[in-house]
Amino acid sequence: MLHVGITGGIGSGKTTVCKIFEILGIPVYYADERAKWLMEHQASLVQGILGLLGQEAYTGEGKLNRSWISGKVFGNPELLSQLNALVHPAVAQDGFDWQDRQTDCPYTLKEAALLFESGSYLLLDKTIVVTAPLELRIKRVMDRDGVPRQAVQERIDRQMPEEDKVRKADYVIYNDGQRLLIPQVIAIHQGLVEAAKAMIS
Repeated sequence: MLHVGITGGIGSGKTTVCKIFEILGIPVYYADERAKWLMEHQASLVQGILGLLGQEAYTGEGKLNRSWISGKVFGNPELLSQLNALVHPAVAQDGFDWQDRQTDCPYTLKEAALLFESGSYLLLDKTIVVTAPLELRIKRVMDRDGVPRQAVQERIDRQMPEEDKVRKADYVIYNDGQRLLIPQVIAIHQGLVEAAKAMIS
């Protein structure tokens, strides 16, 4: 089967698009959610994070101390890079194990915010980018998270520019409020099903 990645900047609506693919019967691996789980439950990764960041990285109940970690690493690019070097390989291996368990589907989707930044797209057959105008993305995140505009803009500024992601993608879905999502998803789905059949033959 084909291994397909899907990504998009914050507020682009990639989760909504993934739900449409799931309705079509395509399994989706949510890498960012899975990373959070692994950071609390995979013993070797927990030990690595403790070694890098110290005991304050976790609460007394063994939960990630997310706000403390964010404050620690986002002002320190080198420390963030070291943390990513622990987390990304663990998530990549977990994703491969998950893909091996999928059956009776022409392709799987791996949803990840840092698909291109982490380099994991190089291990996939195809990539999809969900994109939307900047102002619409900002409004969506402000409404969703109840955060001020500046906080959203800072998060966007830390991500790869949207146009760079679009250039790297094999497929692009425009979630701009003008074009319908479902026909775009179905067209890509049909193309991927045909590509998977061609790979088998």
